[in-house]
Amino acid sequence: MVYSRDVRTLVVADEEKIDFDRELRADLLISCGDLSDSFIMQVAEMTLCRHIFAVKGNHDSSAPFRAPIKDLHLSVHEFKGLRFGGFNGGWRYKPRGHFLYEQDEVQKALESFPPVDVFVAHNSPHLIHQWDDNVHVGFKAFNAYIERARPQVFIHGHQHVNAETLSAATRVIGVYGQRWIRMPSVHRKPTDKHARPE
Repeated sequence: MVYSRDVRTLVVADEEKIDFDRELRADLLISCGDLSDSFIMQVAEMTLCRHIFAVKGNHDSSAPFRAPIKDLHLSVHEFKGLRFGGFNGGWRYKPRGHFLYEQDEVQKALESFPPVDVFVAHNSPHLIHQWDDNVHVGFKAFNAYIERARPQVFIHGHQHVNAETLSAATRVIGVYGQRWIRMPSVHRKPTDKHARPE
């Protein structure tokens, strides 16, 4: 079965600023964290978007997302034939705080996480788009997941960069503020474990 090739996606992260044409419309809104629910909902209303996926950032509250925002942290949701999954938070750079993890905690959490087409995270993979400081250390488990699961797209925030890097066959996209992305088309047979490029 061939699914829609035109999933117009708006990704927002780390900065509550509207810096795009207010007449544009999104099929899917993705938040990579450190944004309030009220801002996410404002962007959704502006773009007439009814489908919202998100992960929490290390500066977000521990409260659950308000409906209809769907939390991707260690869960899988499907939209137009594409499987989305994700992981929240950042590296544990201080002893207390929400959504802070040691490297081995992330590794253990992702060991059995299934392959998805699009992986959404707050933090970046290790040494990809990474700041040279003690706060923005990327997760090594993300690199291992990319190698094992081969998602088509890996989207992250946290590093305050708008950049794209190819890691193996995966597009790693860093977002700061907002970025429009057209999601890849996929072709999936009933026996496929995950989607592959059309």
